[in-house]
Amino acid sequence: MWSTWADELGVSRLTLMAALGGAIATGGDHQEVFALLGVRDWAVAEPAVQRAYGRFAPGDLYPDALPTLDALRAAGFRVAIMGNQPASREAELRALGVKAEVMAMSDQMGVGKPDPAFFAAALRLMGDAPPGRVAYVGDRVDNDVVPAAEAGMRAVWLRRGPWGILQADTDGRAALVLDRLADLPGALVRSRAERRGG
Repeated sequence: MWSTWADELGVSRLTLMAALGGAIATGGDHQEVFALLGVRDWAVAEPAVQRAYGRFAPGDLYPDALPTLDALRAAGFRVAIMGNQPASREAELRALGVKAEVMAMSDQMGVGKPDPAFFAAALRLMGDAPPGRVAYVGDRVDNDVVPAAEAGMRAVWLRRGPWGILQADTDGRAALVLDRLADLPGALVRSRAERRGG
């Protein structure tokens, strides 16, 4: 997606990624990338970017995504997928073979991360799940880990992608810190056993 933004804005992909890294490193929001590049109204370009980007494709999924979701279900965990995305992404993900008991995007929910209402809505969509029984996995400390922990969820910080690499430590807010999504099922199984007393 970021490469498409660079192409539509007429800047090199390297320049855009450097601006993204700079925004993340200084604790800024991803929308600050556009200000760094001198783009005053990025929303004007968004429809063109969406048309150029098109749909999620198999290459947009990390290679361990589908096997990890399968392993979670095989271990008895329910899977919910929610994110700051247009509503159309749900059908695109399902078409790629992504299976989840619950899937909703911020457009459908009417609220996005890191708003506490997003996490409250997520719990409602999961059948009013008790927050302490929900492991919320995300790659952003500010958008995922901190608000999930504040909502009472077990925040799992997945350190990959631009935010996972550049953001600072979670100050102990994450219940789990992982470098590979494939490690999640085993970590949750161990955690479940520890909570049950062995």
